[in-house]
Amino acid sequence: MIEFQHVFKSYGRGRNILADINFRIEPGEFVFVSGPSGAGKSTLLKLIGGLEPPSRGSVHVNGHRIDRTPTRARPYLRRAVGVILQDTHLLFDRNAMANVLLPLDVIGLGSRQAGNRARAAMEKVGLAGKEDLNPIEMSGGEQQRLAIARAIVNRPAILIADEPTANLDHDSGRRIMEVFRDFNRVGVTTLIASHDKALMASYASRTLRINAGRFTDVPGVA
Repeated sequence: MIEFQHVFKSYGRGRNILADINFRIEPGEFVFVSGPSGAGKSTLLKLIGGLEPPSRGSVHVNGHRIDRTPTRARPYLRRAVGVILQDTHLLFDRNAMANVLLPLDVIGLGSRQAGNRARAAMEKVGLAGKEDLNPIEMSGGEQQRLAIARAIVNRPAILIADEPTANLDHDSGRRIMEVFRDFNRVGVTTLIASHDKALMASYASRTLRINAGRFTDVPGVA
């Protein structure tokens, strides 16, 4: 479950990026967030992922109130949330396999089981056989798919993604969307920010449109 109650977000004394946001996403939904550039989609996802706190209001994610969770405890809550941002935050001092293994290292999963999970995640996103490459040797699309593999390897309860198909060709983009749908079919709550109306028409059970920092719940495609 994801719920925002009267949420505002601003930086310093600047204008509100998000202004009095109220919405609820039930467990197991597949929801898209649509809106123009600069409307607040990326900021919204960061609040859900616990990467940033709201300026005001309450943010509930997976049974926890994120805005009242101490900063030091947020990494533990984020274990249940797979986050894919436009900036992939890959580590270039280790190979692709080691990047995907990071979430499993945090929870202390045994090396054999972790390796099997990481290889399966890379295969799902079309990167089988590229485990030993350094991310800097990969194309932008491959780096995006690697970030997706890292987000799904821990089998999260919630999966959020910011324009996950933006750097991918049509076939790769559809493959990634099928990965998201497979996870959603087994109960993973999925929230994707995208401009692609074709994707929304094909995959979304609901679309939320954000404009000037405010949400409107719109049936069908925004």
